[in-house]
Amino acid sequence: MLMKNIFEYICFISLSRLIRILGINFSRRLSPVLAGLFFYLIPIRKTTTIENLKNAFPNFSNKKIKKIAFNCFNSFCITLIEILYMPGMKEREIKKQVNCINTELIKSKFDEQKGVILLSAHYGNWEYVATSVAAQLGIPFSVVVKAQRNPYVTDWMNKVRTKWNNQIIPIGISIRQTYQRLKDKKIVAMVADQRGPQEAIKVIFFGKDVSVHTGPAILALKTGAPILYGIPVRQGDFSYKTVMTEISIDNLPESYEEQIKEVSQRHMAYLESYIRKNPEQWLWMHKRWKH
Repeated sequence: MLMKNIFEYICFISLSRLIRILGINFSRRLSPVLAGLFFYLIPIRKTTTIENLKNAFPNFSNKKIKKIAFNCFNSFCITLIEILYMPGMKEREIKKQVNCINTELIKSKFDEQKGVILLSAHYGNWEYVATSVAAQLGIPFSVVVKAQRNPYVTDWMNKVRTKWNNQIIPIGISIRQTYQRLKDKKIVAMVADQRGPQEAIKVIFFGKDVSVHTGPAILALKTGAPILYGIPVRQGDFSYKTVMTEISIDNLPESYEEQIKEVSQRHMAYLESYIRKNPEQWLWMHKRWKH
């Protein structure tokens, strides 16, 4: 396993250096080639992607489903290229990558001294949104991250994520550390759109029950921190546009468990509204409806 990890890491950083040599604009134009490789020749997670799309859009034709699936692979390849290019970026460059229409909402909520929960999703380029918006505000975010299988790649990713003063909270100890950061009136950024544990609370997503990660809802209810959701939508020029929207935690049921479920349902419904507009920009490659 050690030699496999080292070999993978060497390939990973070599590709990163190649992309930095070729330049980001030229490298992005190679994304359809990479997408074709992974979609047709080495169909990793192709079946899962198509099954998910059929679950979400049962009225779409097979032709339309396959087109969205390929475009999803293409979107992922663009994101991968952009992530691999990040070590060569300057602060002024990362600031330009995401046009956050209302950064003042984050600032005003931050000034209320309750802490802020920034939610995003595996949509567009989720790595850009935390780094770019934090740099624009000049306020470091505490970013909750899941370790990669390869520890060398994890270390590389975390160095990139913290290049512009953000901090990392490993997902294994995230609840305790995240709670403390919010009690310290900090901004915590996380994604919570993938499948939750089998025993987790279920909400409706694309008309079907799905398990969810309840961390954002629990933290908001326990600390009083507002939840702001920002989804980075890729534009035609490869920049990203996001609008921060507050997920209401008002008018909740009396039961605490029902409160968690309702808040989780609200932020998942918000995500679904974006996915329906640009389904190819969400990461469909995990088994979202496994349980």
